[in-house]
Amino acid sequence: MLKRKAVESLENWVHHKNKKCLIVQGARQIGKTYAIEHFAEAHYAEMVEINFKETPSAAEIFSGDLDVDTMVMALRFRFPEKRISPDRTLIFLDEIQECEEAITSLKFWAIDNRYDVIASGSLLGIDYKRASSYPVGYVDYLNMHGLDFEEFLWSMGMAPEMIDSLHTFFDEKKPIPEAIHSQMMHYYRQFVAIGGMPAAVSEYVRSKDFREVDRIQRALLRDYQYDIAHYATADEKIKAEKCYLSIAKQLLDKENHKFQYKEIEQGGRAQKYFSSMEWLLRADIIYMCRLVSNIRYDLDDYARDDFFRAYTTDLSLLISMKDFSLKQHIVENSLSGDTKGGLYECAVADALYKKGYPLYFYKNNTTKKEIDFIIQKDGLVIPIEVKSSNARATSLNSILKNTPEISTGYKFIDGNIGTSENGVTTLPLYLSMFL
Repeated sequence: MLKRKAVESLENWVHHKNKKCLIVQGARQIGKTYAIEHFAEAHYAEMVEINFKETPSAAEIFSGDLDVDTMVMALRFRFPEKRISPDRTLIFLDEIQECEEAITSLKFWAIDNRYDVIASGSLLGIDYKRASSYPVGYVDYLNMHGLDFEEFLWSMGMAPEMIDSLHTFFDEKKPIPEAIHSQMMHYYRQFVAIGGMPAAVSEYVRSKDFREVDRIQRALLRDYQYDIAHYATADEKIKAEKCYLSIAKQLLDKENHKFQYKEIEQGGRAQKYFSSMEWLLRADIIYMCRLVSNIRYDLDDYARDDFFRAYTTDLSLLISMKDFSLKQHIVENSLSGDTKGGLYECAVADALYKKGYPLYFYKNNTTKKEIDFIIQKDGLVIPIEVKSSNARATSLNSILKNTPEISTGYKFIDGNIGTSENGVTTLPLYLSMFL
């Protein structure tokens, strides 16, 4: 059983739901259904679950009047073994993007407020089967992702108090004992090779067989390609798939990781492919890190939509775009050059994305300054660099030295905690889970 942080978020919702339904959204096969079912088992006497992909006929429940008594009556006839009573039953509407009237019904469940209703879906950001009346103001949202590194450690049997002890080193900025550090880097390289898709992690926990993990990763990638082919418009299908499958090359095979349309095909241009990238973004199949012209709050004011890096929503999918030998090189720590640097940048981006940070980067060709990632929190801007060795972070040091309003920056390395200098704190890659 995989322990997921989302279950705690579901528990927070049920105690503070304030007359709202909950929509759990995110990419496909990241464990949304599993987390909701696990939560329901612990907090309700029963659950009524409808998967609109699995049983399209269930849409009939929502084809007539959408008052709650009518819908509950229809549910009782469809599920005669269920009592469906307030306070003891969770109504779970899975793959809700397949039934537009079920989406509309969330407003009426919320207004009635007798029943707890959770919906989940993976393509809610695109215009596929758009609901006739979207329940704005009547739903809360929970964004889910694949497992992060901390959840991966839980799956490997590491006790939470052991992870808490690492947090002490993070807080105090003291070097981690070498025996612990080397073991953590071993776990971290495993995580980078496997990614956070639950099926891949579960298989590794069961078999410790990277060949079986690879088989699952490639099946997941095919499923994502199927979604593109099935749900994208006729004009976007081929273009969106080409864009998606170019991401590994763009991030791992070249020094400049900015997304370049010419890497999709010779002569490729934004005019042809930009709408396909937008579709992938809205479908939760990719996320973006945008270029900013200034490292200053609010970063969004300085962000450019036409210059960005594109990432897969989980490392499992990125790794499966490359040959199996990449996993061997990761685990054996035999990577070098741009591939190693690019891969670790992707791993830190994965950690930041799964924590909910919008991502930005900075590059100035005139001053030759470049910052891999910039995030902001509570009005503060935090620059971050990622190094495959403990090389000097020249741009990061210069920016902190010459920008008084930026007091803190992080350099993540394939090494141990280092001394802070000019506000720059050097940390091992795996401690990005604590940012």
